[in-house]
Amino acid sequence: MQEAVIPNQTPPLEAPPAVDAIIRAVKVEKYYAQPSQNRIQVISATDLDIVPGEILALLGPSGSGKSTMLRMLSGLSVPTAGQVYWHNLPIASAEVNVSIVFQSFALFPWLTVLENVEAPLQARGVAPEERRERSMKMLDTVGLDGFEGAYPKELSGGMKQRVGFARALVVEPEVLFMDEPFSALDVLTAENLRSELLELWAKKTMPTKAVFLVTHNIEEAVLLADRIVVLGRNPGHIRTDFKVQLPQPRDRKSEPFTQLVDYIYKVLTRPDVVPAEAPDQQAGQRVRDQRQMHYQMLPHARPGGMAGLLELLLDKGGRDDIYHLADDLAFEIDDLLPIVDAAQLLGFLTIEEGDAAITPSGTEFANSEILRQKELFRGAAVKSVLLLRQIRRALEAKSDHTVPEDFFLDMLDEQFSEEECLRQMETAVAWGRYAELFDFDAGRRRFVLPDTPEEDIASETTPNEGAE
Repeated sequence: MQEAVIPNQTPPLEAPPAVDAIIRAVKVEKYYAQPSQNRIQVISATDLDIVPGEILALLGPSGSGKSTMLRMLSGLSVPTAGQVYWHNLPIASAEVNVSIVFQSFALFPWLTVLENVEAPLQARGVAPEERRERSMKMLDTVGLDGFEGAYPKELSGGMKQRVGFARALVVEPEVLFMDEPFSALDVLTAENLRSELLELWAKKTMPTKAVFLVTHNIEEAVLLADRIVVLGRNPGHIRTDFKVQLPQPRDRKSEPFTQLVDYIYKVLTRPDVVPAEAPDQQAGQRVRDQRQMHYQMLPHARPGGMAGLLELLLDKGGRDDIYHLADDLAFEIDDLLPIVDAAQLLGFLTIEEGDAAITPSGTEFANSEILRQKELFRGAAVKSVLLLRQIRRALEAKSDHTVPEDFFLDMLDEQFSEEECLRQMETAVAWGRYAELFDFDAGRRRFVLPDTPEEDIASETTPNEGAE
């Protein structure tokens, strides 16, 4: 598939086009100011529309800002910059009619099923008779007729989420927001609820004009959505936005379906490559990533996980579809992608058309004994990871061969949030210890130079510092 660069065609903030979008986000950003006059950017300037008659799925790795985007579009959170419009009116001054279905069910345990569904109507001042009638009708719609007197503790996970759907739909929202609504359910229950949701949508039984689904499950997005938006991270930004033109019901085993799943995997696992057009799809807006990164975002994966993944690839002939790998391992995308990203960063595998292909160095790493694996990992880490290289050089330059952790945290603070700085440092410490690049004194929070022979380190190639 040829990689294509398609220019950003975002509209100006001052004059949002008069179209039929229910919700329109224009150059919305979310960032947090820092005492150092810098800022931690969670979401970069982004345009996004929610239009009638469409299920829109928002995909992205952990930390890409999916839930933050949902909160801004629904009016729960105010953008730091840019504007969100409700029918071309600023959302803060408009009468917004949306509902949200959460991952955690979020039911009131002291209320019955009926009372839980009635709660939003009661908050809106609806008369008791009307709210009871509307709630009973919605419970019947989602298949809970006869359970109106039960309490949440008496219900299964699937039934609790049905109550969540009924409560969200009873107010007849114009847009239904769903934040990973099936992720807390077992596989069969989740599949059943997805089918029921599609049936309600197709028959127009749902009193809503648009659905906005946040998910990390690629198959779920392709099964349900009319349009898919994939976010990148650090900061969150749209990597690809396209229509899904596969007819419903969709066959998971069909070639167009698997091609689309592979395409999305490829977008998620190749953050430095501008996505090409989705297979057999009309292209939506493509946004070229022009950010100049100083530090890579280290994937939070352990060397043992990388070794296990590479050994599995070897057993499969050195190459396999990432979708099949995740399925074989019973992993969700957020579980597998950090391991894939880490192995790719270190040059142990490559991603080609949605397939993970082991490299010669990855093959040697998987086949080696532990001491040789450490040598190979050390060479790859020094060559590929700027932070590890800087820690090692600082330790060599200091007369006492120790450096405080805060020195590097201050540098990471220019680019990452406080929480992510700590996670990046935790990963760097794990990798550096494994590679015997340095030790870390947790009590004093200081890096210490180990007794690694200098010739072992000097022999490893050091690339240009600006290559990252």
